[in-house]
Amino acid sequence: MIPSRYLANCSLLFTEVPLLDRPAAARDAGFAAVEFWWPFPVAVPADAEVDAFVRAIRDSGVRLVALNFFAGDMPAGDRGVVSWPGREREFADAVEVAVGIGEQLGVAGFNALYGNRIDDASPAQQDELGTANLARAAEAAARINANVLVEPVSGAPRYPLLIAADAVAVIDRVDKPNVRLLADLYHLTVNGDDVSAALAKYADRIGHVQVADAPGRHEPGTGEIPFDRYLAELTDAGYHGWIGLEYKPETSTVEGLRWLE
Repeated sequence: MIPSRYLANCSLLFTEVPLLDRPAAARDAGFAAVEFWWPFPVAVPADAEVDAFVRAIRDSGVRLVALNFFAGDMPAGDRGVVSWPGREREFADAVEVAVGIGEQLGVAGFNALYGNRIDDASPAQQDELGTANLARAAEAAARINANVLVEPVSGAPRYPLLIAADAVAVIDRVDKPNVRLLADLYHLTVNGDDVSAALAKYADRIGHVQVADAPGRHEPGTGEIPFDRYLAELTDAGYHGWIGLEYKPETSTVEGLRWLE
């Protein structure tokens, strides 16, 4: 039995089956809710692709709680286009697609990966653009009472948001009530944040939590992160929201879920 506050990230879990079959696989494994990275290869997919994705979620009976906005070419190293000059229209169009999906499926949060630093713009220019793009995305998400999430990320040398304080500084610049911190315990740990201190300080700013163990980014229990302690600290600090399982199973997805027992 999957505890009710946990949901499956179907971009990393259930990869044994095609993407559109993963919501049903998550349901069969006991999940009531899922999340996805951007499930399309481009910012503005064809209507038929969007309809097929929505139908796969609906037919499975699970809820889509969180969805990443379009983040560029992730396999090639992109980590978002929020602060990438020249891609403003692409991001804005993708936001409208995402919010349209969210309106149909009850999405509560959209993860807006901030984007790597680039050679053709200064950090100040990128931050000005990032602030403006996040503000517009927040206004669009507010139409369906959803949050926009800002996440520190590891493993991307030119990604500027590494610890919780970096993301909160961006959130403060945007100054919209529905722009919230995505606290991924894996990324915070790998980047050297004081996780307990960050959770205590920013608990009221957290809109979503994700977990994977380190090293390896596999399921909890395969590494060294003290999840029981961190999740207890989150609960004590007042966070009672979803916890996304965003890890790479060490073997198969279902075999890896035994840690939940």
